[in-house]
Amino acid sequence: INYANPDSAPYGGASVSLLALWQQLASRPLTLSASLCGPEAPPARADATFKVTMVPGDGVGPELMTAVKEVFKSGDIPVEFEEFHLSEVQNMASEEKLEQVLTSMKNNKVAIKGKIHTPMEFKGELASYEMKLRRKLDLFANVVHVNSLPGYSTRHNNLDLVIIREQTEGEYSALEHESVTGVIESLKIITRKKSRRIAKFAFDYATKKGRSKVTAVHKANIMKLGDGLFLQSCAEVAQLYPKIKYENIIIDNCCMQLVQNPYQFDVLVMPNLYGNIIDNLAAGLVGGAGVVPGESYSAEYAVFETGARHPFAQAVGRNIANPTAMLLSAANMLRHLNLEYHSQMVSDAVKRVIKQGKVRTRDLGGYSTTGDFVHAVVENLRHRPVS
Repeated sequence: INYANPDSAPYGGASVSLLALWQQLASRPLTLSASLCGPEAPPARADATFKVTMVPGDGVGPELMTAVKEVFKSGDIPVEFEEFHLSEVQNMASEEKLEQVLTSMKNNKVAIKGKIHTPMEFKGELASYEMKLRRKLDLFANVVHVNSLPGYSTRHNNLDLVIIREQTEGEYSALEHESVTGVIESLKIITRKKSRRIAKFAFDYATKKGRSKVTAVHKANIMKLGDGLFLQSCAEVAQLYPKIKYENIIIDNCCMQLVQNPYQFDVLVMPNLYGNIIDNLAAGLVGGAGVVPGESYSAEYAVFETGARHPFAQAVGRNIANPTAMLLSAANMLRHLNLEYHSQMVSDAVKRVIKQGKVRTRDLGGYSTTGDFVHAVVENLRHRPVS
């Protein structure tokens, strides 16, 4: 099934009903149905060097990317970065630069990106560069991994949940206008096609990763048509995955339940705005925005970034940013490229430094600098895996 058009007939238009095909796929062994989750990476070869597009973004993004490059260099990781500086707040914005970034991403298929900050003031165009990148690459699925870090204690320990967000429609559609003076109308777009697509992605992800439950987050009790369509689409897709438990929860109750008892959740799937809010709330459960990795997928491309997107402008140049989230995102990128050894090496080194507790940045209660943390990760690259 093509995620770019999930309702199209497969195999060049063969006359197979969508329901029958999905039922066949859902009943297959995990290794087969799981292959539908996200774009495929090329096989890793001993002599291969992978090209990856790098967009540092704003705020502490450039400092975090410097950390990634230093760790990759120290670990002899076979990745070559094509770096582009794109910003809406630093006079580095132009449609030409945006097209250069898009061309690189389309050629390389894989990118790592910092937050491109969106100004709050209106300057004549509603769609931000972040939004344009998602739309033009059709990066419909944002995946955020919320995991407790070994050795770092929070109110809720041993957390392991995944947030999947549809990020090409919803409230973030850049469709606003002033109907009469002093009255703004902002349109929320929900479609059956994209709702079913993100629901199927969530169930495919749960199948591939051996997870047992998918929870749809909504506000269908109030937005009966828009969120009602999203909820209906999730329920329809859920019927095709009888081995995965399906539940739904209203967004406001979900926020409370995440704070009180997050262990009840496994995989959560939701529309755009709710995902943006829940990403940040969940990040706070395990240490904050500096420790949660994420990525965005289309049918063809994968873009790796921090799970909670903040530029942290107040930390620029102070050498205090926590590179954990970006380094873990980079490790996930290596796994996507089938560089499993290098991925595990980076991930283990980061987690080992945190578990040891000697080098921690300020957001985790320590006094270490960004440079201190990166140096400690480099020193731990070749050690044994974290238990």
